[in-house]
Amino acid sequence: MKTTWRILNSVIRSRSQHACYPDFFTNGDKILRDKAEVVNELNSFFVNIGPSLAKSLETQTNEAGKIQRGSKILQSMFLGDVSENEVLTIVRKSKNKTSTDCDGIDMMIVKKTIDYVVKPFTYICNLSVQSGTFPEKMKTAKVIPIFKNGDRHKFDNYRPISVLSQFSKVLEKWFVQKLDNFIEKENLLSESQYGFRSHKSTSLALLELNEELSSAIEKKQYTVGLFIDLKKAFDTIDHSILLSKLRDYGIRGIAHDWLSSYLTNRNQFVQLDDEISDSLEITHGVPQGSVLGPKLFILYINDICDVSKVLQFILFADDTNIFCSGNDLEIIIQNMVCEMSKLKKWFNDNKLFLNWNKTKFMVFGNRKTNDLVTLSIDGFLIDRVNEVRFLGVLLDHKLTWKSHIKYIKQKISKSIGILNQVKGFLEISTLQTLYYSFICHGSAFSLLLLLFSLHCLQVSVLGSSSCS
Repeated sequence: MKTTWRILNSVIRSRSQHACYPDFFTNGDKILRDKAEVVNELNSFFVNIGPSLAKSLETQTNEAGKIQRGSKILQSMFLGDVSENEVLTIVRKSKNKTSTDCDGIDMMIVKKTIDYVVKPFTYICNLSVQSGTFPEKMKTAKVIPIFKNGDRHKFDNYRPISVLSQFSKVLEKWFVQKLDNFIEKENLLSESQYGFRSHKSTSLALLELNEELSSAIEKKQYTVGLFIDLKKAFDTIDHSILLSKLRDYGIRGIAHDWLSSYLTNRNQFVQLDDEISDSLEITHGVPQGSVLGPKLFILYINDICDVSKVLQFILFADDTNIFCSGNDLEIIIQNMVCEMSKLKKWFNDNKLFLNWNKTKFMVFGNRKTNDLVTLSIDGFLIDRVNEVRFLGVLLDHKLTWKSHIKYIKQKISKSIGILNQVKGFLEISTLQTLYYSFICHGSAFSLLLLLFSLHCLQVSVLGSSSCS
């Protein structure tokens, strides 16, 4: 797909759209022009974001690290040995990525050479698992700053993209398979968590939300939705809290030692074109760009659902969404305020930073509501909206899906425009392949069908006469 877009862009666009780094950067009041100074300052900026946010939070140390559920898991996770066939299968199923790690190795090189090195590499993996020690040489991340939006000169407007050791990812994938089996066997994760799990997806989360909201609308009830934004959630995780929770979840002994070793003494450097920074130690968070990191995060945040028995949660990793329904809007708001006080304490105890400026709330339903309805939590006034992006979908307060269907139609229209521009250069069979890739088999078209089905389902449930 990457190659396809590169070819299409070369045909469609008259000049290269490659975005180069600016001649200078600003970090606060400092203006940086020397590239060596820039990469070192950038690295320090990225490394210290998480610890700085975590340090700013009030923490009740006697509660931190304790899972909310009543009893700990009695069974313990067992790892076993790594086999050569497992390593070969993992490598061959890996994506053909060409991004190089700190050793200049990409996955294509690993795939071409794995048959020759599988025996010594498997030995290293088994030594790692048996000793409960993650290899130090696999703990270094190469970070590439990618511009997001806004002023190109500001550090805040760059996202750090980490490239980890290719061999580290193979070992991580093996561990994740064992971890997933244990999670499923012991039923560790809340049913409200849809992120980074097999047989769970954003589509299922949308279906659950649609069912709950449609049911409330049919009963002429109000539903208040709170869409929480967590700032740098993956970067602020406290390792001691995470390891304590993992132990309570049954990840003990060698598996616990291995994860402790995996998380500690990690370091990273920033590469800007050909300039490379000094390495700095990472003290907080789960490794970005890792296979294991997202799994550890959902275990870390898992017990949030046990904090409140009144609210309904829909989680997708750090995307935290809370809903409450009832006949009296004033009582719903009071319940939200009361329960959010408990949740705010949980966030503080777990070193997760609530971004109040990006947190929004919405009142769902067809009943008339007072436009002056407000939601204030611990002195922070939450913005009320009538439309919000929920798991990549534009959601409106009347659940019509019209905003997102319009957005998808615009995306499909752009794809058709691209096909129109290249039709003079490509054969019919190639155009047909692009059509199926961009439109029929694309996520945009799938979401359009899904939302249209949801809209029709809602219309039929609520007794409307048409589904246009």
